[in-house]
Order: sequence, then C-alpha cells, then structure tokens
Amino acid sequence: MKTDSRMEAQSRLRALLARETGTVVTPAVDAELTAIMDAALGEPVAGQELAVVKREVTILVADLRGFIALTATHPAGTIVTMLNLCLERMSDVIARYQGSIDKFTGDSMTVLFGAHAERPDDVMRAMACAVEMQLAMRLLNDQYQRGRMPELYMGIGINTGSVMVGRFGSESFSQYTVIGNEVSLASRIESFSLRGQVLISENTYKRSNGTVSATEPVDVFVAGKLVPVKLRELIAIPSMHLKVPRQEFRRSHRAEVRIPCSLQILEGTTVLPNPIKAHILDIGYHGVLLELDLPLEVGFDVKLNFDMTLVEYPVTDIYARVMKISHADGLVLAGLEFTALGTETNTKLQMFVQMLVGQA
Repeated sequence: MKTDSRMEAQSRLRALLARETGTVVTPAVDAELTAIMDAALGEPVAGQELAVVKREVTILVADLRGFIALTATHPAGTIVTMLNLCLERMSDVIARYQGSIDKFTGDSMTVLFGAHAERPDDVMRAMACAVEMQLAMRLLNDQYQRGRMPELYMGIGINTGSVMVGRFGSESFSQYTVIGNEVSLASRIESFSLRGQVLISENTYKRSNGTVSATEPVDVFVAGKLVPVKLRELIAIPSMHLKVPRQEFRRSHRAEVRIPCSLQILEGTTVLPNPIKAHILDIGYHGVLLELDLPLEVGFDVKLNFDMTLVEYPVTDIYARVMKISHADGLVLAGLEFTALGTETNTKLQMFVQMLVGQA
C-alpha cells in the first residue's frame, strides 16, 4: 500500500511539473522525485542517481540559425510564438528517443543520451533524434508559412565521449548536468554546422559501427584543440529509413569579422599603386564582404592585403573580382569572389575561417 501511494504521488508530481513547464519530466528530474519521495517516507535514498560519476555520454547540441536577427525585425509576440512552437515540436521528438534536455539557452538546446542510464543504443538514438529534429523543422516551417511567419533553420552537432555526470552546485542552487571537454567539443561541432545539417564527431561515427550513411571525414580547427578535429556530415540512417532533409547547400563556412585590409585595382596584369583602405566584414573560403569609403565597379579585379592574426599569416597573394555592390549609411559594401590565391594561403585561409567559426 505504501509503495502504491508513493507511486501515485510521484505520478501526480510528474503531471504537475509537465503542466507547469510545458515539457515532459526528464529522467534526471524523475530520479530526484524518487529520491525525494524515498527520503520523505524514510526509505533508503538511491544515492547513485545523484552521485557524480564518470560515464560515456552522447551530447546533441542544436541551434536555430538567424534567430537573433529575427528578434530585431519581428514583433515580440511572433518571436515567442515561433520559439514555443519549435521547442514543443523538438521536445516531442527528444522524448520519443528518450533523450534528456539538459538546458535551453535562448535559441539553442543541449540534449543528453546516456547521462542518467547507459544504454547500448545511446549513440543511434541520438543520431536518429537529430535526423527527426531536422525533419520536424521542415514540417514546422510549413506551419510558420501558413501563419505568415518567417522560416527557421537548425544546425546540429553531436559528440560522444567520457564526461562527469551528476548534481553540481550548492545547497542554494544546484543542477543535474554533465561537464567535461567532450561537452565543449559538441558545442564547437554544432557551430560548424550549416542550416539543415547534422555534423557528428569521429567518436560518434565509430560507435555507429558503419550503420549510418555519412560523408568522408574533414579536419577542422576548433578553439582549445591543438590538433584538427575530424567531423562527418550525417546523411541518413538506412536501417531506420531516416534521411536528413538538407535545407541549404553552401560553398563554405563564413565568419563575421572586422579586419582592416587594403586593395589595389588591376589593369590587365598590372597592379596599380595607391591602395584603397577597407574593412573585411565577412570572410569565407571563396570570398569576402568589404566595407569601404570609395566606390568600386562590378567586374573590377583587385589584389587584397590583410593579416590573418589567428594563424599569424599575412595575406599578400589573394586576387579577387568585385561581384556585387551595395550602399549602407553612406558606405560602400562590395562582395568579392576570389579568383586566385596561393596554395599555402588557401590552407591558412581555411584554417583561419574554421577557427573563427569555432570561436563563435
């Protein structure tokens, strides 16, 4: 009878929390409810649930692309509605794959698989969850369009590794969460994802035992790592008939910066003197966006000079063509596409952009 009363009370508390928070009770919270009920009834507390332990966990980090920009151009009511619809849809997907939402931070979320109880299929459930989240975003955008709201896109990064799991904090405030380098790496991986993409670490890929379809690994440089990190793009999980619905194909990552530079106009093969001062506002593998005082014409060929301080490399051999001109606040904005650059410069440029993206 005592056990039945405890289970009924715990069930009612779960329902109360779900109603008040708008989301399902996570395994971590449920474990705490059990411990609280046991303590209140004088039963032994299952201390293992609350102890800090080292455990292999798969961490999924998802972020809404361009959401912050939308907050500046749309009414607050629209933004709240869009965000709540998105979180509701994502929470349903996460619950279906038994993931635990570790935190919401504005327009991003962290989801854990294996933090509270290790399962042999943690990695596969995390990847399947990521694919279904992207599928859900496609359906969600249909709903946004019907409501005359702008579209949203999500980038997702997944990493698997050993972390510390447990309750951290003090008597006044504490939180059941995970900490460790692998958590930070998951966040860095997510920062490299383009909208609609799911990127996975090599650790995560290896634990799939070849049951998923993914691209060949690429090396990227991330903050805090002395050597490149291998990433793969998850394409599909054939055994589950799941395929990532890519929303956008872009030629490279791009990073917002403000780097002083100078450019010299070319006449044929001759580089003219009197360089023009400018600032690079946006840089990628294949081009830059410049801000300058003097006008340029579409079709001009130029030579660029600037410093990539993060990789300690001065650029002196990039040639580019002006592809687009616009004006803002009395300044000229010029979109340039690279036409020629040295092999070493190309390598350093990709490293530079990757480091910028990894620090975002």
